[in-house]
Amino acid sequence: KGIYMNNAILEIKNLSKKSGTGYRVKNLSMSIPKSCVYGFLGPNGAGKTTTLKMILGLIKKDAGEIKMFGEDVSSKNLLALLHKTGSLIENPGGYPHLSGLENMQIIAKLKGVNESEIEKALKIVRLYEQKDKKLGAYSLGMKQRLGIAMALLGDPKFLILDEPSNGLDPAGIMEIRNLITSLPKERDITVLISSHLLNEIEQMADYVGIIHKGQMLYQGKLSELESTGENLEKIFLELTGERESL
Repeated sequence: KGIYMNNAILEIKNLSKKSGTGYRVKNLSMSIPKSCVYGFLGPNGAGKTTTLKMILGLIKKDAGEIKMFGEDVSSKNLLALLHKTGSLIENPGGYPHLSGLENMQIIAKLKGVNESEIEKALKIVRLYEQKDKKLGAYSLGMKQRLGIAMALLGDPKFLILDEPSNGLDPAGIMEIRNLITSLPKERDITVLISSHLLNEIEQMADYVGIIHKGQMLYQGKLSELESTGENLEKIFLELTGERESL
Protein backbone atom coordinates (compact mmCIF):
# COMPACT_ATOMS: atom_id res chain seq x y z
CA LYS A 1 0.00 0.00 0.00
CA GLY A 2 1.40 3.41 -0.83
CA ILE A 3 1.10 6.65 1.12
CA TYR A 4 3.49 8.63 -1.04
CA MET A 5 3.07 12.35 -0.70
CA ASN A 6 4.70 15.70 -1.27
CA ASN A 7 5.26 16.57 2.38
CA ALA A 8 7.15 13.37 3.30
CA ILE A 9 9.94 13.85 5.85
CA LEU A 10 11.37 10.50 4.78
CA GLU A 11 10.88 8.64 1.53
CA ILE A 12 12.57 5.35 0.75
CA LYS A 13 12.41 3.43 -2.52
CA ASN A 14 13.62 -0.14 -3.09
CA LEU A 15 16.13 -0.11 -0.24
CA SER A 16 18.22 -3.29 0.05
CA LYS A 17 20.98 -4.63 2.28
CA LYS A 18 22.58 -7.96 1.46
CA SER A 19 23.72 -10.47 4.04
CA GLY A 20 25.75 -13.38 2.72
CA THR A 21 23.68 -14.99 -0.03
CA GLY A 22 20.42 -13.47 1.21
CA TYR A 23 19.08 -10.08 2.24
CA ARG A 24 18.59 -8.39 5.60
CA VAL A 25 16.39 -5.80 3.86
CA LYS A 26 15.00 -6.30 0.35
CA ASN A 27 13.38 -3.72 -1.98
CA LEU A 28 11.86 -1.85 0.95
CA SER A 29 9.83 1.30 0.24
CA MET A 30 8.27 3.59 2.85
CA SER A 31 7.01 7.15 3.15
CA ILE A 32 6.61 9.13 6.36
CA PRO A 33 4.46 12.28 6.34
CA LYS A 34 5.37 15.38 8.32
CA SER A 35 4.25 15.75 11.96
CA CYS A 36 3.06 12.22 12.64
CA VAL A 37 4.07 9.16 14.62
CA TYR A 38 4.98 6.33 12.23
CA GLY A 39 5.07 2.86 13.77
CA PHE A 40 7.59 0.54 12.10
CA LEU A 41 6.48 -2.94 13.13
CA GLY A 42 7.96 -6.37 12.72
CA PRO A 43 9.04 -9.46 14.60
CA ASN A 44 12.52 -9.47 16.11
CA GLY A 45 15.06 -9.94 13.32
CA ALA A 46 12.70 -8.60 10.62
CA GLY A 47 15.17 -5.92 9.48
CA LYS A 48 13.90 -2.89 11.43
CA THR A 49 17.21 -1.86 13.04
CA THR A 50 19.12 -2.50 9.78
CA THR A 51 16.71 -0.15 7.97
CA LEU A 52 17.09 2.57 10.62
CA LYS A 53 20.88 2.28 10.52
CA MET A 54 20.85 2.70 6.72
CA ILE A 55 18.64 5.80 7.04
CA LEU A 56 21.14 7.29 9.51
CA GLY A 57 24.18 6.34 7.42
CA LEU A 58 25.49 4.00 10.15
CA ILE A 59 25.67 1.15 7.62
CA LYS A 60 25.84 1.37 3.84
CA LYS A 61 22.89 0.43 1.66
CA ASP A 62 23.47 -1.95 -1.25
CA ALA A 63 20.68 -0.51 -3.40
CA GLY A 64 17.77 1.92 -3.34
CA GLU A 65 17.09 5.59 -2.63
CA ILE A 66 16.67 7.47 0.64
CA LYS A 67 15.21 10.98 0.68
CA MET A 68 15.08 13.07 3.85
CA PHE A 69 13.46 16.50 4.04
CA GLY A 70 12.92 16.25 0.26
CA GLU A 71 16.63 15.74 -0.52
CA ASP A 72 18.38 12.64 -1.81
CA VAL A 73 20.70 11.47 0.94
CA SER A 74 24.33 11.26 -0.18
CA SER A 75 27.74 11.38 1.49
CA LYS A 76 27.84 15.11 0.65
CA ASN A 77 24.67 16.14 2.52
CA LEU A 78 24.28 13.35 5.11
CA LEU A 79 25.76 15.37 7.98
CA ALA A 80 23.62 18.44 7.22
CA LEU A 81 20.47 16.26 7.13
CA LEU A 82 21.45 14.47 10.34
CA HIS A 83 21.69 17.85 12.07
CA LYS A 84 17.90 18.06 11.64
CA THR A 85 17.49 14.50 12.93
CA GLY A 86 17.69 12.95 16.40
CA SER A 87 18.00 9.22 17.06
CA LEU A 88 18.06 6.60 19.76
CA ILE A 89 19.26 3.28 18.35
CA GLU A 90 19.58 0.38 20.75
CA ASN A 91 20.05 1.27 24.42
CA PRO A 92 21.00 4.80 25.47
CA GLY A 93 24.61 4.97 26.65
CA GLY A 94 26.00 7.28 29.28
CA TYR A 95 28.31 7.47 32.27
CA PRO A 96 26.65 6.07 35.42
CA HIS A 97 28.95 8.01 37.80
CA LEU A 98 27.93 11.36 36.22
CA SER A 99 24.61 13.16 36.67
CA GLY A 100 21.92 13.32 34.00
CA LEU A 101 22.91 16.94 33.39
CA GLU A 102 26.63 16.11 33.01
CA ASN A 103 25.79 13.35 30.52
CA MET A 104 23.70 15.86 28.55
CA GLN A 105 26.58 18.36 28.59
CA ILE A 106 28.88 15.77 26.98
CA ILE A 107 26.36 15.09 24.19
CA ALA A 108 25.75 18.83 23.68
CA LYS A 109 29.49 19.32 23.20
CA LEU A 110 29.71 16.40 20.74
CA LYS A 111 26.75 17.76 18.77
CA GLY A 112 28.07 21.31 18.84
CA VAL A 113 24.85 22.45 20.50
CA ASN A 114 24.61 25.39 22.86
CA GLU A 115 24.34 24.36 26.53
CA SER A 116 21.21 26.50 26.88
CA GLU A 117 19.39 23.78 24.85
CA ILE A 118 19.88 21.23 27.63
CA GLU A 119 17.30 22.69 29.98
CA LYS A 120 14.65 22.72 27.25
CA ALA A 121 15.31 19.08 26.25
CA LEU A 122 15.24 17.89 29.88
CA LYS A 123 11.95 19.70 30.46
CA ILE A 124 10.36 18.11 27.37
CA VAL A 125 11.12 14.62 28.76
CA ARG A 126 10.20 15.72 32.29
CA LEU A 127 13.62 15.02 33.80
CA TYR A 128 14.66 18.56 34.72
CA GLU A 129 13.95 18.02 38.43
CA GLN A 130 16.19 14.90 38.43
CA LYS A 131 19.02 16.43 36.41
CA ASP A 132 21.53 16.37 39.29
CA LYS A 133 20.89 12.72 40.15
CA LYS A 134 23.62 10.25 39.09
CA LEU A 135 22.71 8.31 35.94
CA GLY A 136 23.42 5.06 37.83
CA ALA A 137 20.49 5.89 40.15
CA TYR A 138 18.04 6.44 37.24
CA SER A 139 15.32 3.87 36.59
CA LEU A 140 15.28 2.23 33.16
CA GLY A 141 12.39 4.52 32.13
CA MET A 142 14.35 7.59 33.20
CA LYS A 143 17.39 6.37 31.23
CA GLN A 144 15.23 5.94 28.12
CA ARG A 145 13.80 9.44 28.62
CA LEU A 146 17.33 10.82 29.00
CA GLY A 147 18.27 9.04 25.76
CA ILE A 148 15.34 10.77 24.04
CA ALA A 149 16.42 14.12 25.59
CA MET A 150 19.89 13.56 24.08
CA ALA A 151 18.25 12.86 20.71
CA LEU A 152 16.22 16.08 21.06
CA LEU A 153 19.32 18.27 21.51
CA GLY A 154 19.72 20.57 18.55
CA ASP A 155 15.95 20.84 18.02
CA PRO A 156 15.54 18.09 15.40
CA LYS A 157 12.44 17.93 13.21
CA PHE A 158 12.70 14.15 12.79
CA LEU A 159 13.22 11.66 15.60
CA ILE A 160 14.13 8.00 15.00
CA LEU A 161 13.61 5.70 17.98
CA ASP A 162 14.47 1.99 17.94
CA GLU A 163 12.42 -0.02 20.46
CA PRO A 164 12.31 2.80 23.06
CA SER A 165 10.00 0.77 25.35
CA ASN A 166 12.38 -2.20 25.57
CA GLY A 167 12.73 -3.56 29.08
CA LEU A 168 10.39 -0.98 30.64
CA ASP A 169 7.69 -1.69 33.21
CA PRO A 170 4.09 -0.60 32.43
CA ALA A 171 4.59 2.82 34.08
CA GLY A 172 7.78 3.42 32.07
CA ILE A 173 6.05 2.35 28.85
CA MET A 174 3.22 4.79 29.53
CA GLU A 175 5.71 7.64 30.17
CA ILE A 176 7.46 7.01 26.86
CA ARG A 177 4.12 6.68 25.03
CA ASN A 178 2.81 10.00 26.39
CA LEU A 179 6.08 11.70 25.51
CA ILE A 180 6.17 10.36 21.93
CA THR A 181 2.54 11.19 21.14
CA SER A 182 3.04 14.76 22.43
CA LEU A 183 5.99 15.54 20.14
CA PRO A 184 4.18 15.98 16.76
CA LYS A 185 1.44 18.12 18.31
CA GLU A 186 3.51 20.24 20.67
CA ARG A 187 6.89 20.40 18.91
CA ASP A 188 6.07 19.69 15.23
CA ILE A 189 8.49 16.72 15.38
CA THR A 190 7.92 13.68 13.18
CA VAL A 191 8.64 10.41 15.00
CA LEU A 192 9.64 7.09 13.42
CA ILE A 193 9.41 4.41 16.08
CA SER A 194 10.33 0.79 15.54
CA SER A 195 8.79 -1.84 17.78
CA HIS A 196 7.54 -5.40 18.00
CA LEU A 197 4.91 -4.38 20.60
CA LEU A 198 1.69 -4.16 18.59
CA ASN A 199 -0.40 -2.88 21.45
CA GLU A 200 2.00 0.02 22.04
CA ILE A 201 2.13 1.09 18.40
CA GLU A 202 -1.66 0.88 18.18
CA GLN A 203 -1.90 3.48 20.96
CA MET A 204 0.73 5.82 19.49
CA ALA A 205 0.94 5.69 15.73
CA ASP A 206 -0.87 7.60 12.99
CA TYR A 207 0.71 5.43 10.27
CA VAL A 208 2.14 1.92 10.36
CA GLY A 209 4.51 -0.09 8.24
CA ILE A 210 4.86 -3.86 8.76
CA ILE A 211 8.17 -5.49 7.83
CA HIS A 212 8.87 -9.23 7.78
CA LYS A 213 12.02 -11.00 6.59
CA GLY A 214 13.37 -7.70 5.28
CA GLN A 215 10.34 -6.84 3.15
CA MET A 216 7.61 -4.23 3.68
CA LEU A 217 4.32 -6.11 3.64
CA TYR A 218 1.88 -3.33 4.58
CA GLN A 219 1.91 0.42 4.91
CA GLY A 220 -0.96 2.75 5.62
CA LYS A 221 -2.91 5.00 7.95
CA LEU A 222 -3.93 3.28 11.17
CA SER A 223 -7.36 4.95 11.27
CA GLU A 224 -8.12 3.74 7.71
CA LEU A 225 -7.17 0.20 8.67
CA GLU A 226 -9.48 0.33 11.69
CA SER A 227 -12.35 1.88 9.72
CA THR A 228 -12.45 -1.23 7.48
CA GLY A 229 -13.14 -3.33 10.58
CA GLU A 230 -9.62 -4.78 10.48
CA ASN A 231 -7.23 -4.48 13.38
CA LEU A 232 -3.48 -4.32 13.59
CA GLU A 233 -3.11 -7.65 15.37
CA LYS A 234 -5.13 -9.50 12.71
CA ILE A 235 -3.22 -7.91 9.80
CA PHE A 236 0.12 -8.52 11.54
CA LEU A 237 -0.66 -12.20 12.14
CA GLU A 238 -1.96 -12.71 8.61
CA LEU A 239 1.13 -11.12 7.07
CA THR A 240 3.87 -12.49 9.30
CA GLY A 241 2.35 -15.61 10.81
CA GLU A 242 3.98 -14.60 14.09
CA ARG A 243 2.47 -13.85 17.47
CA GLU A 244 4.75 -11.06 18.67
CA SER A 245 4.20 -9.66 22.18
CA LEU A 246 0.49 -9.24 21.61
